[in-house]
Amino acid sequence: MATLLGLQPGSRFLDVGAGAGWPGLYFARKTGCDAMLVDLPLSGLRVAIERAVKDRISDRCRVAVADGSQMPFRDGSFDAVSHSDVLCCLRDKRGVLEACRRVIRDSGRMVFTVIWITPGLSSNDHKRAMECGLEFGATETEYPTLLGQTGWKVTDCSDVTKGYAASIRRFIRADSEHKDELEALLGVAEFAERQAGWRAELGAIEDGLLRRDLFVASPTLA
Repeated sequence: MATLLGLQPGSRFLDVGAGAGWPGLYFARKTGCDAMLVDLPLSGLRVAIERAVKDRISDRCRVAVADGSQMPFRDGSFDAVSHSDVLCCLRDKRGVLEACRRVIRDSGRMVFTVIWITPGLSSNDHKRAMECGLEFGATETEYPTLLGQTGWKVTDCSDVTKGYAASIRRFIRADSEHKDELEALLGVAEFAERQAGWRAELGAIEDGLLRRDLFVASPTLA
């Protein structure tokens, strides 16, 4: 993703929905870019600041508590924008994409991943996909069209669903390996619910109800 974004020393990079700093801090450390991490939960951003200090890149990393659709930056402030599985957690997908377009330079690039419900499902399959924890996984307008409507031109799109499924399998395996510790921490019932959730999500992926795509987009010039 860092290569697709064209990140290098001096690049101004924006990570929307940055959480505790992954992958934004990794990009900054590997490429030498200046990173701005944006999210609403302050707790995650505090962890990101601590990680930036530990990695000795705090002079090139900043954080901002802000909604992804109402970011407090001037127009054209950044060379590159990224968000990882953020749109599937938000209702206002259009607002976020419009905000990203506003703050990026005309020569910039946006790269992001998104988990979404496969279009064209039956009502029963769509309901099952929704029950797997993706409350906002459905989108009324498919992403290629939505990007075009919000000032973006899709230059590449890759299906990365296999990697998504592999990650879920790793979560299930890791939970099983640490079952005793997790049951002590979470409780037996919550651990069982957690495992059931992972398996339900994996089943939905394997049955083609959920997918994960990686989009590369450039600003559309007026």
